[in-house]
Amino acid sequence: MKYAAIQNYINGQFVQASTTKTLEVISPVDGTLLSTVPLSSSKDFDNAVTAAKAAFPAWSKTPIKERVQVFFKYKFLLEKHLKELAELCTEENGKTYGESVAEIEKCVELAEFATSLPQLITGEVLEVSKGVECRTEHAPLGIVASIVPFNFPSMVPNWTIPNAIALGNCMIIKPSEKVPLSCGKLAELLKEAGLPDGVFNIVHGDVEIVEAICDHPAIDAVSFVGSTKVAKIVYQRATHHYKRCIALGGAKNHLMVLPDAIPNMTAQNVAASMSGCAGQRCMAASAMVAVGNVDHIIEKICDEAKKIIPGQNLGAVINKASQQRIESYITEAEKNGAKILVDGRNTKVAGKENGTYVGPTVIDYVTPEMSVAKEEIFGPVISIMRTNTVDEALAIENANPYGNAASVFTQNGGMARYIIEKASAGMIGVNVGVPVPREPFSFGGWNDSKFGVGDITGKSSIEFWTKLKKSTTKWNPEAGINWMS
Repeated sequence: MKYAAIQNYINGQFVQASTTKTLEVISPVDGTLLSTVPLSSSKDFDNAVTAAKAAFPAWSKTPIKERVQVFFKYKFLLEKHLKELAELCTEENGKTYGESVAEIEKCVELAEFATSLPQLITGEVLEVSKGVECRTEHAPLGIVASIVPFNFPSMVPNWTIPNAIALGNCMIIKPSEKVPLSCGKLAELLKEAGLPDGVFNIVHGDVEIVEAICDHPAIDAVSFVGSTKVAKIVYQRATHHYKRCIALGGAKNHLMVLPDAIPNMTAQNVAASMSGCAGQRCMAASAMVAVGNVDHIIEKICDEAKKIIPGQNLGAVINKASQQRIESYITEAEKNGAKILVDGRNTKVAGKENGTYVGPTVIDYVTPEMSVAKEEIFGPVISIMRTNTVDEALAIENANPYGNAASVFTQNGGMARYIIEKASAGMIGVNVGVPVPREPFSFGGWNDSKFGVGDITGKSSIEFWTKLKKSTTKWNPEAGINWMS
């Protein structure tokens, strides 16, 4: 075992879980045993809540200008430890080192945005009548919790940690049991940056901890990122207990390729979008709609896909079960009449035979009712459907229950605008394969890709992590009595 057994992080200290149940943490890169992660009990979660409740009064009363000083230092420490964090991310998640570097760089950007919050929540003051003022201010919620997935071990935690904590809340996070190492390193950096003990806590575990988060009366808000199936369960359970909840689910993102698209740029973007992070991201392109005759572009997409080599510029998928599931989708599509143009099944990487890899896969002549066209595959696979018109392409996109992202590749500005207006998705790209907004713009989809109001990052997250306090003051007794008295 490469690393020591993982522990929970409560009140500024790494502590043993109360249970002896553990899971092995296996690197998808080569099958190495990295560590073991505890399956904590609700008692462990209660301990984290106690620590957060004790820390909240002082932290929430600390002026925000002082709170964000922690994140200036945290940003510096993320940059200082970038190589270490990226290597850890690659080990436990399987993505390439370059992709892991990009993930940590995004964490830096998220921390940087948090340092700007004092300028974004200044509130408003207005003299509403003679001698009477109304004022608004953002107040922290209290104790909040975040449930995060395996595909971005550092970035998705940092979607919530900097903003929620800088805005005065105390947080408990439950990492994915598949990638628990990175969060522990983030905890160390936050402490080094000066975050008081108890403000940030980690409880590892499985469904018992998720249920504890949803049910515990001291938790005021819950954020979740994962599959749509679980997102619905978490949203329903948390809101049943009168908590705020934003739950991000799965996706089936469509790229619409028009005949006037620039061939090389389009092919490079499509191939990168479907294979980046081994396709294990909710913004990956997994469905392409070819509008009219774009065979010349499809040929180039295949050429680009063949340049993507597992173990070199393509990382592993998270585990054997995922590998088998992804390959079963490809096999099913082939049996149902689709044509496999580039086949990534049965991939082995020399020297990493115990790793879990799926090569880039391009499937043509897919029909909308096929599973590969409708369901989230979460692998480096793109399914190509063919239509004659843009409206037919939009009908396919809009019929899908998800709504994270959609993109169009064209040089026609009017057609791009038409698709932006008509596509039922929260994030739209024009000649961009992965239309993730940069800070301060927020991340969030529509339909079955998101449950709850607002978004999880950017300016929109301010409303989620705070509650608005309104005060009205009058200091002039000569104003007399009116309807506000």
